Amino acid sequence: MASSPNPLVPDASAPPQLGRDDVELIQRETLYQGFFRLEALELRHRLFEGGWSSTMRREVHNRFDAVGVLLYDPVRDALVLVEQFRAGAIDDPLSPWKLELVAGLADKDESLEDVARREAMEESGCQVGELTKLHTYYPSPGACNERVTLFCGLVDTQGMGGIHGLDDEHEDIRVHVVAFPTAWELLEQGRLDNAMCLIGLHWLASQRASLRAASHRAATVPSESEKE
Repeated sequence: MASSPNPLVPDASAPPQLGRDDVELIQRETLYQGFFRLEALELRHRLFEGGWSSTMRREVHNRFDAVGVLLYDPVRDALVLVEQFRAGAIDDPLSPWKLELVAGLADKDESLEDVARREAMEESGCQVGELTKLHTYYPSPGACNERVTLFCGLVDTQGMGGIHGLDDEHEDIRVHVVAFPTAWELLEQGRLDNAMCLIGLHWLASQRASLRAASHRAATVPSESEKE
């Protein structure tokens, strides 16, 4: 007979024990309002063992939600990386120019899929075919309310490259078409040092064979005109 579950070891697969109603927001103060907003929250919340926490102050960076898209060419086993200056990495010991996936803010009246396709065209000149949603996640929920939705978009990388981006957004983006083995080496060397690349490439490593097989099957299926 199986022993009873240990009550001190919670079941992580169960619904959350505490929710938004278990937080008392006492005051919300705007410290800075620019393109993004910085707020100070005064709050307290219920504790797992019962009762309430003491009142605390937390600063939260309010951002638009974002969309990233891993652009992958299954025929050539290559992906698209974009290189651009990043102000948050200005003190990076190697370089503030970072290799990343195509990404942008969901700050318009668009579906997340439309954002992914638009950003792919603006940042890389790339037309996306099939689009698959991978994950939605908080990059840093302790200090920021941003959520990121990551997609994989299948593309044809033939002839891709060059400099892209929108002048009115001060974008100066160089496009790289990188074979998957090379991209994985860059990841292991620490060159792809952002969450989107890490999550996207680990997903691709597990799905790459099936994506390539499906692409091969699609290429070998005769079209209706060829059947006639």
